[in-house]
Amino acid sequence: MCHCEIDAMLPMTYDLYSTVDFPTRISNHSSTTIDNIFMDKFKNANFTIKPLPNGLSDHHAQILTLHDIKIQNLKAYHYTKTLINDSTISEFQLNLSYESWEEIFMEEMVDSIFNSFLNTCFRIFYHSFPLKNVYHSQLNKAWITTGIKISSQHKRDLYLLCRSTKNPKLKNYYKTYCRILSDVIKTAKKLYHNKLITKSNNKTKALWNIVKMTTKKSKAMIIVLH
Repeated sequence: MCHCEIDAMLPMTYDLYSTVDFPTRISNHSSTTIDNIFMDKFKNANFTIKPLPNGLSDHHAQILTLHDIKIQNLKAYHYTKTLINDSTISEFQLNLSYESWEEIFMEEMVDSIFNSFLNTCFRIFYHSFPLKNVYHSQLNKAWITTGIKISSQHKRDLYLLCRSTKNPKLKNYYKTYCRILSDVIKTAKKLYHNKLITKSNNKTKALWNIVKMTTKKSKAMIIVLH
């Protein structure tokens, strides 16, 4: 039996409505709607939403498609992020140590104490970790072939079958299939990267671009703020 904890047609505050009206977490004994996407249906009336089993957990992803919206295909875009590294963390800790917290101890109500504490932490946080506009190039995963897409969908189908049965042969087949698909993906990436290096006029630069793209290695930890 499906137990929906949030009515899909229930109006929320700020004209927001829940869009998910199907189970998002399914186990052998129950199914519940505990994940949701809220939007203004009056501004986005033409949309479709469907579940996507990810094969990793009992929680399904939700795919929301907005129709009749024109999106410009850009090769690069800007976004806002906060850069957190050893230097800014040290500054954050230092600013916290200088804070007297007098405003907090002057409050009597628990809610007021909490709000005052939270506001102080946010003030120090945003001062220590300022927002920055970052230019980001869009990465094209050209190594994802049609066969990989079909195999990935078949993997999700097998996952759904394994979840509803205790057949050990099916479960072993699923594990073997996942391992083979993982090897195929690694090989596809390797062939694609080798092709980029071979066709590049500056092979050293191409190699380092691939290393940065695949490892996303950075000395700093990046938090994206929306």
